[in-house]
Amino acid sequence: MSSRGPEIDRVSPQKQLTVDYMQMAGHRSNVHGLVEIDVTDAREQIRSIEEETGTDLSFTAFIISCLAATVEEQPQVHRYHDWRGRIYEFEDVDVNVLIEREVDGERIGVPHVIRAANQRTVRSIHDEIRRVQTDTSNRPEAGIAKLARRFPGVIRRQIWRLPQWFPSRWKQLAGTVAVTSVGMFGTGNGWAISPTNYTLQLTVGGIGTKPRLIDGELQSREYLSLTVTFDHDVVDGAPATRFVQRLGAHLEAGTGLDAVSAD
Repeated sequence: MSSRGPEIDRVSPQKQLTVDYMQMAGHRSNVHGLVEIDVTDAREQIRSIEEETGTDLSFTAFIISCLAATVEEQPQVHRYHDWRGRIYEFEDVDVNVLIEREVDGERIGVPHVIRAANQRTVRSIHDEIRRVQTDTSNRPEAGIAKLARRFPGVIRRQIWRLPQWFPSRWKQLAGTVAVTSVGMFGTGNGWAISPTNYTLQLTVGGIGTKPRLIDGELQSREYLSLTVTFDHDVVDGAPATRFVQRLGAHLEAGTGLDAVSAD
């Protein structure tokens, strides 16, 4: 009886970059906050908008919009320190988000930067996400991805030191804050914890239901599991806490959705 040996293939450049990124990000002073946010009213408003317009509205686009609005209000979480000890604080909130799309016949999360999200509407962010999701063109391999094929790991991994060396260059290549979603790959609530190369990152988990006492009445509410990760070398605990509280307020209030309803 014969047995087949294992199939051997090369690690893709995209996967190799992810491995390099996680290794380098793991050396940063990341602090993670695991929070639950009541998004019942916001999700109901999104459903109403979808019924009125006959088109869908991305929940991720709404989260990005609230994140950008909160960062604009509290820019101290939007800073980078370079190797000379200089502080960079950016005006535009460029959000790097993982968008699931088909690449070479496989659906994977592809990083995409939504520029100046703090100046955008929820609908315009939604439209950009959908354009990327439905883009089936075979794009040329990005410049950074090419390095995964051409250089050994010890050199290749230095790419991820850009935030500390040249923050402005990092902004051009990868944005200033990040959003990654694990909730889109399953159902129910739950958190994920990931190292990051950004000063601020949101990891969007699932949505689950639990009871909440409102005006003396026990109601079933929808709660979003959200991991907020800060670089503690840049952001202290008190500003981080204030940021999380304000972000939660925006998400619960459905900030930005009224403008969509008025379109």
